[in-house]
Amino acid sequence: MILFVISVAKCYIGNSNLGGSVMGSVSIRLEDVLIERARTVGHAQSRSVAKQIEHWAKIGKMMEENPELSYKFVQDALLAKAERDSGQLEPYSFG
Repeated sequence: MILFVISVAKCYIGNSNLGGSVMGSVSIRLEDVLIERARTVGHAQSRSVAKQIEHWAKIGKMMEENPELSYKFVQDALLAKAERDSGQLEPYSFG
C-alpha cells in the first residue's frame, strides 16, 4: 500500500459559514494497483495521479447518488459544468 495525500474541499452549511468552503489535505492508504492504474489512465487523460483519483471519486459519488443515471450522462454533465465554469457555453436558439 501507498500513503497518498489528496486535497479535499469541505463545504460547511451553518450561520457563520453559509456556502463557504475550506481546502485541506487528507492522507489515505491506497493499493499499489490502484495508484498504477490511475497513473496510466491519468497520463492518457492528461491528469496527474491525484487528479485522476479525484475524477474517479467524483464520478463514483455522482453514480451512487443517482443510480438511475447512465455513466455517459454523468460524464456529459461533468463536461457541461466544466464548460459553464470556464465560460464556454453558447446560447441555444430554438427553431
